[in-house]
Formats: sequence, C-alpha cells, structure tokens
Amino acid sequence: MLGSTHGTLTTDSRRARVIACGEQPSPVAHGRPADVDDLDVGGRPLYADVPDLDRFFRPGSMAVVGASDTEGRPNTGITRQLISWAERVGARLHPVHPTRRAVFGLPCFPTVADLPEQVDLAVLLVGDPLAVIDELGEAKVKFAVAFASGFAETGAEGAAAQDRLAAAARRSGLRLLGPNTNLNAFERFRDDLDGPAVALITQSGHQGRPVFAMQELGVRLSHWAPTGNEADLETADFISYFSERPEVGAIACYVEGLKDGRSFLLAADRAARRGVPVVAVKVGRTETGARTAASHTGKLTGADTVVDAAMRQFGVIRVDGLDELQDTAALLARARAPLADGVAVCSISGGTGAHFADLATAAGLRLPTLSAAKQDELHQWIPEYLSVANPVDNGGHPVGDRRGRKIIDAILADPAVGVLICPITGPFPPMSDRLARDLVDAAEQTDKLVCVVWGSPVGTEAAYRETLLGSARVATFRTFANCITAVRAHLEHHRFTAGYRSPFDEAPRTPSPSFRKAQALMRPGQQLSEHAAKQLLRAYGIRVPREQLVTSAAAAVRAAALVGYPVVMKASGAQIAHKTELGLVKIGLTSASQVRDAYRELTDIARYEGISLDGVLVCQMVERGVEMVVGVTHDKLFGPTVAVGLGGVLVEVLRDTAVRVPPFGEDQARGMLRELRGRALLDGVRGAPPADVDALVEVVLRIQRMALELGDDIAELDVNPLMVLPRGQGAVALDALVVCR
Repeated sequence: MLGSTHGTLTTDSRRARVIACGEQPSPVAHGRPADVDDLDVGGRPLYADVPDLDRFFRPGSMAVVGASDTEGRPNTGITRQLISWAERVGARLHPVHPTRRAVFGLPCFPTVADLPEQVDLAVLLVGDPLAVIDELGEAKVKFAVAFASGFAETGAEGAAAQDRLAAAARRSGLRLLGPNTNLNAFERFRDDLDGPAVALITQSGHQGRPVFAMQELGVRLSHWAPTGNEADLETADFISYFSERPEVGAIACYVEGLKDGRSFLLAADRAARRGVPVVAVKVGRTETGARTAASHTGKLTGADTVVDAAMRQFGVIRVDGLDELQDTAALLARARAPLADGVAVCSISGGTGAHFADLATAAGLRLPTLSAAKQDELHQWIPEYLSVANPVDNGGHPVGDRRGRKIIDAILADPAVGVLICPITGPFPPMSDRLARDLVDAAEQTDKLVCVVWGSPVGTEAAYRETLLGSARVATFRTFANCITAVRAHLEHHRFTAGYRSPFDEAPRTPSPSFRKAQALMRPGQQLSEHAAKQLLRAYGIRVPREQLVTSAAAAVRAAALVGYPVVMKASGAQIAHKTELGLVKIGLTSASQVRDAYRELTDIARYEGISLDGVLVCQMVERGVEMVVGVTHDKLFGPTVAVGLGGVLVEVLRDTAVRVPPFGEDQARGMLRELRGRALLDGVRGAPPADVDALVEVVLRIQRMALELGDDIAELDVNPLMVLPRGQGAVALDALVVCR
C-alpha cells in the first residue's frame, strides 16, 4: 500500500526506539496504527493507504450546508451549480439551512442530522466550517468540502484555526477538502472524448483553467481536485488516487507548497510504480514566489533545490509554465511508450529544420543521422541537393502530392526513429492541408509518436482546428519550445519507469550494528569535536586517516612516529567550526621539532581565543586525490537530505552540489555525480589519474545510512574534504563537522 496519508507519520523516535521501548508507532491515517514493517529504520512511513475517493467524485448522495436560492447572494450561484452537477453524476442532493423549508424546489432540512439518509459528501457554504464538522461526523458523512477562507493563508492566527479544523476532521472520521478551496471539482467535464485522460490537481483554481480548457482541443479530462489549504486531503492523496484510476493517463499539478514532503514522495513513488506520469508546476523558485505562495495557501514551499531534486528522484516532471503543463501532460497521457529514443525532424524549409534541430539537440534530444540507405530511399522523392540526413529538408513541393506520405512513412519505418516531428511554421494551403492530413493518417497506422508544431499565430485554419486537433494520435503544439519540452519529458518518463525500482522497497527496516555505536557518540544540542565526528564516521565504515588524539607535546611526537611522517596537526574541540581561519591547522610537518613547535602553537592559539580543546590530532597526511564534500542537512519538508559536491573551498565558491532525499540506491548516488559541473575532475584531467568513483559512491551510501538512522539527531553533517584517491585506492574523510539536534 503506497500513497499519501491523512497526517503523515511525524515522530522524533526512531524505529529502534519503537522496537526497544515497546512504543506504539504514530498513526498514519485516521487512527489506523502503522505496523512496524511499514516504517523505515528512522521511524518514517514506507507505505500508506490510498484514500478511497470514489464517493467524493461520484457521491450517491450529498448535502449542501448553507444552501440558498435568494438571487444576488453568492451561495445561490454555488447551490445552483451543485444541483446541476449532482444531476449529471446521479447524486441525490439535499439542501441544509436552519430557516428554509425549500431551496430551488428541493426540500430543505434544518441540520445534517435531520437528513433522510446518510450522505457521502457535504459541501459547506458557511463562514465557520469548524462549527459543523462534529455534526457531520455524528451523521457518518464521508467527505466534506470547506470553501471558507481566513485560515493558514492569513498568518499565525489563521494557521491555529486551521489546525483546529484539521483536528476536528480527524476526530470525526471524515475527509476534508479545503479550506480556502473552490468549485473546480464540480465543473462540467466533456463526456464525448475518448482515450486516456488528464487528472488535474491545483492549489489555485484559476491556475488550472488552461488545463481544463484543453477539452476544447480534444484532450480528455477526468477529474479536478482543487486542494486549497490542505488541512486534511492534500496533493499527495490525489496523486495516489489518480495513479490507480484506469482512465487516467497523466496527472497535471499546480503546486504552491507541499503539506508534507514524505507523503508527496510516497505518492510519486506509487505513480512511478504504475507508470503514470506526474507533471507539475511548483512555484517557489524565488523568494518572491515563495512569499506569495505562502500568503495564498499557507503552504511550505520548501528549499527549491531540495524540492527539485526530490521530484526528479521520483520521476515527477517539473515544468515552469502553465502552457508547458498542459502540452506536456496531454502528450504523456495519450502517447504510447516509445519504440526508440531517436527523434527525426522533417520540414519544408532547411532553415526551419536547422533551427528546430539546434533547440532539440541543446535540450538533450537525440537526432540520429539516418543511414545511407534511408537517405537514398528519401531521395527518390526529395531532390538530391537537399539534405535528408536528419533534419530532413523535403523542399516543400513533395508534401503537396503523393510523395509526402511516402516520405513520412519512410522516416517512421527507420528503427532508430521513435518520434517524428514536423514543424509547420505557417499555413500554406493547399500544401499544408495535404501535409496535415498525411501526418494524421500516418499516425493512425504507426505505434510511433508523430508531433506537429503549428506555428501560425491565427490558429483558425481548418488544417489545424479540424485535421490536427481532430486526431487523438497526433500531438499538436503551437511553439517549438513546448514541443521539445513535452517530447523530452515523454522519452525521459518511459526511460525512468522502465528501470524503476522503488527505493522504499529496499529501505532498511532495522538498525545496523553501527547504530548502537553511533548513539553513544551523539551529544544533543552540541557540535562534536573533529575527533568525535571521525569516530562517528568510522562507526559507519567510512575511512579516516591514521591519527591519534594527544594532550602533550611529547605524546604528539610519539604519535607522529606511529602515524608516519609527514603529518598534519589540528586542534580538536567541540567549539571549533573553521580551524583553518583560526590558524588551528598545521600541515606537512616532517620532524619531531616541528611537531613539538606545532603543538605549542596550536594550544597557545586556542588559549588566546578562549577555545576549549579535547586535545590535538596528529594525522596522516593525504595529498593526492580529488577533494569532495558529502553531507547531511535537515530539510523542513523532507527531513534528512544527502548532498555531494566538489569539496574544499570550491563548495563555497562554486556551490556545485547534487542532492537526494533518502532512501535511494546506488543508481541515484551515481546520478548525483553525473549532475556535478565539475564531474570531469573525477575522470582525471591534465594527466591526473581517474578517481575512485566506486569508493565515493560507497561513502555517499554510508552517509545516507547515517541520515536514515540518525536523521532525527543530526542537524548538520559535513565531510569536507573527502579525499577521493586514484582508482582502486578508496576515499578518506580528512575532516568532519557534526552538529547534533
């Protein structure tokens, strides 16, 4: 059971504490206790119930609390729309109002308790929904919708009111949509469209309008969930539910903020398992956008770098604009799995083909050169002086007669081609009419994807409105950019899901032997000394230099002889964060006299700066390798996150890091390294040998294990630098910083 929860499991106790102390795991959904097997080693949920929302979207009976038929009042228009919607879905609607006997000719009841039957859904047209939640619970109502605003979007006082509303919903056993939501769930959906549908989730109803309007272009929509402030039901719940619906081909989301990062990842994981693409606009890339989103729905937008990484990690396709959202979701819903990842471009103009090829290649699409035999075949219908290597310049005239279809079929028959894109920059009838018809006919007879970019700014041409939009097999776009974005998402989605292995299936359920050792080293609310931090790393099998902690100059000399010259000496204490800046590091020491002098100098500086030491470290000097950084931070949405990047001072200067949210496997760890702009350093540059990437990946995975087991106790962990030695020689953590929560 994967998906979202009503109130995700948030516990400060780790799984080990649950087992050892006999504590009950935190509830996952409406009082259903999480089984211990449903928790990872850090006490976080691995599985969750998919909410049964059938009776929300198709209720057998419903109540409208606060119904009105007085003209000019807002509730009257809403009541009228709900009556119409109930008739379409076959629901029995019961108006509820304390002073009315009838509304629009329907019998009206003073309270929900007076209704003649138990209802599935209650729509609350009242200013204070909290006042009626308990009543709905007593009447065994399954779902409620609260339109009222003035909750978390208004600040601390509103957030407290929303918390009370959420608590009342939990007590009552009903599921609540809202508050601060709207009527989008009760729109009129076209029922004359076939094929896989797009399901829509929005936290702002207005932002879903462009996707909803796709029905007028022939794209089927099945559901619209306007989640509002998400006091209870959240985006993750609807992703989980929609991914199980057989009619849903893609899920389109407009997300202002996430209620809970873990719930979102569980839902994205469920969609990935089912092969259902999730396309999302997620605002909050900038501080201004984050502030605006918070004032709108009262959500946590989260650190955008982490949100972006988490989405990619679980296959959520993030786009920036609503036009991209609609085009990408429509293509992913309707297109079949690609037979090849090669893209062929066929245009009537060499300039158009070259322009499109430049943009497509820059975006990462592969445009394979067609074989000599295929080019010879195309030259049967296309003049010899035109290039047909890919892009194919057909010259225009051939597509105005029978040759056009032969060219299209020949390209689609190439086994290296999985997608054919035909950019038509403007109408030129009758040639463009014939070309559009040939593309539609060819698309009906192939399993490969056929895309058309109709570049006319008018959009009223019959070739576009009737021929292209009338086809469920041709994907039609208005811009080059949106076509490229959608095709890239299509290929990446199927590549991702074809090899997808859920990290939650492989997440550790029981503590490792290292966990007990590590617990003894933790100091709540304190920073560990470098010596203690390295002991923590050593407990998890991460290699550190040969070193000894000493408290006298004589002991330092003996330690240097045992460690082996040259040595590095460092002051070690819980208060020290930046030793180099304070002069508390001495490197390249080659004699006993240098070691004695260094010991005295380090202790003198510490005394002068008022720094308490637990001793001085005498360390093996490791020089040859690539400096990297691996660390753990605690994100407010996703909890412990793992980052890797170029180390030393470069981490502060270049900020070249990649992030993942545990759990993740080796493939994701290697993917992190591929994302780094400085990745070439690991491959060896200017005569340097290749670094031991396998050892680096192993360290990343061991740090992840620490994050999973100790994430509730670690505020920050930085291994910097991690010296990655030449291939086959491993990696050594030269320094480490650990701050306990």
